[in-house]
Amino acid sequence: MANIKVNGETVSVDAEDSTPLLWVLREHLGLTGTKYGCGIAQCGACTIHVDGQPVRSCTYPVGALSGEEDITTIEGLSEDGSHPVQQAWVEMDIPQCGFCQPGMIMAVAGLLNNKPDATDEDIDQQITNICRCGTFARVRKGIHLAKTKKA
Repeated sequence: MANIKVNGETVSVDAEDSTPLLWVLREHLGLTGTKYGCGIAQCGACTIHVDGQPVRSCTYPVGALSGEEDITTIEGLSEDGSHPVQQAWVEMDIPQCGFCQPGMIMAVAGLLNNKPDATDEDIDQQITNICRCGTFARVRKGIHLAKTKKA
């Protein structure tokens, strides 16, 4: 039994230490906004925040958590869609199919938490999520728009 703090609430989950955090979130807690894409931490569909840092949850074992970390999923980013990245995504009409977008939004929010004035070079280096629809040009514009919005 592990105690973890997700979206501001401490919860107990009965999972093996080796269970990927993605499956704990989706199967044990019903937080299905975090998506399974590749299972090898390459595509980024499973991106969440652990203590404000983007993490690919498909390979992050629940046993690596002490219970003190703050885990944030797309459901906990903002209750009403008011996070600057979410606002920019709506304004720019970024998603097509939308499958990868929760992970993309979490990756971008993490980038802007760490580098509020992220450059194109920062974006190229740190936003490595894959979008099969090819919305990368709109994502880049959305990141720059999000930088101008206040949380």
